[in-house]
Amino acid sequence: MSRRFIVEADGGSRGNPGPAGYGALVRDAASGRVLAERAASVGRATNNVAEYGGLVAGLQAALDLDPTAEVEVRMDSKLVVEQMSGRWKIKHPDMQQLALQAQQIARQLGRVRYTWVPRAQNGAADALANSAMDGKPIHRESAAEPSVAEDELQPEAEALSSPPTVPGQLVTTVTHLLRHGQTEHTPERRFSGRNDLPLSRTGRAEAEAAAVRVAQLGIDVIVASPLRRTRETAELVAATLGVPVEFDDDLIELDFGDLEGLTAEEARAKHPLAARRFGTDVTVAAPGGESVMDVSTRVARARRRLLSRHAGKSVLVVTHMMPIKLMLTAGLDVDEDVVHRVFLEAASLCTVTWSSDGRASVRLVNDTSHLR
Repeated sequence: MSRRFIVEADGGSRGNPGPAGYGALVRDAASGRVLAERAASVGRATNNVAEYGGLVAGLQAALDLDPTAEVEVRMDSKLVVEQMSGRWKIKHPDMQQLALQAQQIARQLGRVRYTWVPRAQNGAADALANSAMDGKPIHRESAAEPSVAEDELQPEAEALSSPPTVPGQLVTTVTHLLRHGQTEHTPERRFSGRNDLPLSRTGRAEAEAAAVRVAQLGIDVIVASPLRRTRETAELVAATLGVPVEFDDDLIELDFGDLEGLTAEEARAKHPLAARRFGTDVTVAAPGGESVMDVSTRVARARRRLLSRHAGKSVLVVTHMMPIKLMLTAGLDVDEDVVHRVFLEAASLCTVTWSSDGRASVRLVNDTSHLR
């Protein structure tokens, strides 16, 4: 039988709009045990936007624990419950985007249903939301409750390789984000998503130069997209560093669908309306492909797995332009729309640090000094 979870979520704003935050937790439905807790600021926002933020965080936490689980979401927001149940329309643009994100996550779980509860029965999530608004973010898992993802990560091996921690101790994980070297598509700025193109001669030289640079960073492990260009880049770097390489399917590039292999000009000529909407709206998928928000959902999964398995380590993440941009937006705690304002060169290096108290810091963006 599938596991059953209860997600309790809430959000609040001191000013409406004003400084806002959300809280969410996941319980085991049978025992009532809390398996995960989330609390984070959403900047200046309304109560309803913050409540949707709590819903998204709670569903994502449930998905990280067990993608097959059946979930009951309990919230004291009649608006969110009715809108997510399909009985009320969603008119606010920010709420539409968050609702879409919640729906995308929910589709990856087992059955999800939404239940309204009185405010008095939602005190735990409310307390988490207030913690976020007080500037105290929370990202906790129950170490004693193994999840599917944790089982796949072989916790026995992790216990031997991860640094020991004590309750309340801050642990900082450093992720160095390396974009793959050039392929034949790169100089012509063609959409390059799920193809199997190898590195070009220039791309291999770039990967070798990157290896020399990252050898100075004390890398413990490499985590990479399994596509050919990233796999080749990761293996060239690993040969210099002598560290293991792991592959994560959630780190593959955005699926450009019918735009694959086209330049931006060719895409606008072939799909004028679809290409324009895809290029300006992160919720719109490329024709026959993915949206930026689709990629954001799976990159968030990959990031959480990485931070769980390699806590306290220095990790080289070898991936593509869009996953790196989304890691940067997560580190900056800004909306995904920012990806359209960032450009990353082939074989460029970025760095983001992640603290176990939920804070992050972007230290480096689009560094290509090793290629000169």
